Formats: sequence, C-alpha cells, structure tokens
Amino acid sequence: MFLNKIKSGESGVLLYGITPPKSETSPEKVAEIAEKTITRLIPLDLDALVVYDVQDESARTSEERPFPFLKALDPFMFASSYLQDLKIPKIIYRPAGKFLKEELSDWLDDLHKNNFYPVFVGVPAPDFPVKTSLPEAYKIWSKNESTSVIGAVTIPERHEILKDEDKRIIEKVNCGVSYFISQCVFNIAYAKQVIEDLSCTCKKENIKFPTIIFTLTACGSAKTLNFMEWLGIHVPTELKEDLNNSKDILEKSVNVCLDIASELAVFCTEWSIPFGFNIESVAIRKEEIEASIYMVNKIAEMLDKKGIRTMKNVSI
Repeated sequence: MFLNKIKSGESGVLLYGITPPKSETSPEKVAEIAEKTITRLIPLDLDALVVYDVQDESARTSEERPFPFLKALDPFMFASSYLQDLKIPKIIYRPAGKFLKEELSDWLDDLHKNNFYPVFVGVPAPDFPVKTSLPEAYKIWSKNESTSVIGAVTIPERHEILKDEDKRIIEKVNCGVSYFISQCVFNIAYAKQVIEDLSCTCKKENIKFPTIIFTLTACGSAKTLNFMEWLGIHVPTELKEDLNNSKDILEKSVNVCLDIASELAVFCTEWSIPFGFNIESVAIRKEEIEASIYMVNKIAEMLDKKGIRTMKNVSI
C-alpha cells in the first residue's frame, strides 16, 4: 500500500501523473476520457495516481507560453466522480494559498473519506494574495496524521540557484510532510545534488529521510520541449541539441528518462534516501501517452532487477 510504503520509507514507489480534462469538456467526453485512462492504467503496477491541479503560471515569467492556458476540471472532483474503478490511491494537488482555512479543512475531510492523499503546492505567482500559508495548511492536515500522509513538491532547478532545497525540504518534514514529488527531471546533476545535500542535512540534524519521488516525462516534439523549459525544467544544452537533432525525439527522450531512472536508483541507494518515480505525459498526444505507459513498465522492470521492488501483474 502507498500509505505503508511512505510511512515505512520503502524505496521503489511508482506513481503515474495526469491532468484532469479541460473544464469546458462535456460530461460525456469527460467520462470517455476517464474510461480510457482507467483502461490504460489498470494493468500497471502502480502505487498511486497523481492528479494535478492545473494553474495559470503566466504571471511567473515574461516569456510567452508555448501552449495556451485552458482551465481544467477540479482534480478531486474528477478523481472522485470518474476514476472510482481505478482501485489505487489518488494523490491530489492543491494550491493551499488560494483557499481559506475552513475551505481547506472541509476539502481535507472529503479527501480523507475517499482515502485520497494531498500535496499542497504554492500559489501560481509570487504576488498572488495568500489566504492560507503552507505551514498553516500542514497544521490543518495534521488532524489526519495517524491515518494519512501528506506530500510536497521539490524543485532541483531551484536548488541549483538558491542552494537551499534541502533546508526547504527539512522545514516541510518538520511540518509533517513525508514525501516529495519533484519537478520533471532532465538534468540529473541537479537532482543528484539535492539528494547529496539532503542526505548530509538529515544526518547532521538526525532527521528521518523523506521519500523523494522523481518525475519523468517523455518529450515527443520540439514544441513540447519548449513548453517544458517554459515550466522551468532545465534541459542541459547538449541534451537539448541531441533531442532536437534526433530522428525520433520521442524515442530518444524515453531512453534518456530510463537512463536517468536507473542512475538515480543507484545514486539514492548509495545515499540511503528512499525514492520512487512518478511518470507523466506533458502532452496529450496518443504517442506520448503510450510512451509514458511503456516507461512505467520498464522502470518497474528495472526496479525489480535491482531488487528494489517486486513486479506484480506487469505486462510489457
């Protein structure tokens, strides 16, 4: 169970991330999308499904957004109303600062009744008016601490600039957070530095290591690559050139992601950090979604070969 794996600090956690359909989508089409999602994911050996809260981050940067922002359905509503037949835990993202304390408390109660787990994220832009701070949100969640776990986000790119991601993680651990889902990793050096510094800080302060779950995503086009960079994902120059010049950018990116997963599995084991992977598809093209499913199976197979996770009902 996801809950037990996180509470016990077991490595090899495997998640899959999706975004809800767009808000203007008809109920019939939403049901169709949900059915296709369930059909794809039921055969996979997953511990939980991540359902993102899609926010307009245009105010975060002056650069033009490669794809237009389209408001999506509420992730909790989509998961609870349309994905009941997918019998794995759901992890629901929510920007805590956009809601009053009473609203967050009611929302957490609804999550708990459905055996869902929250991940609180920051507001879309630095100047966004905050109604509830993250520490306050974690305190509200703490009423369910004995029977739940709460996650947060970690951004290796931020650590490269500010050199304080390990301290940010520890601050949230002290608030009750026990696992962190990273921004998509394409710069493995950045991810490794977070792990190394976090391990040293945890040992120095005698703090139990949280689980770090690395997000990996295939990239099927130059436009998707540009969008990833717009989101703040750092793609090393040499890798970016390799992807743009490859005959099949999707296949190339999948192989890069699988190599990153294997290398991070070894690295985290060496540093005694419990870890896992969250596979997603940034784009909604069928080819990229199918590539993400392939990645889940191959990563499950890799973890099994390394003795980190035992494969169950995985069809490759």
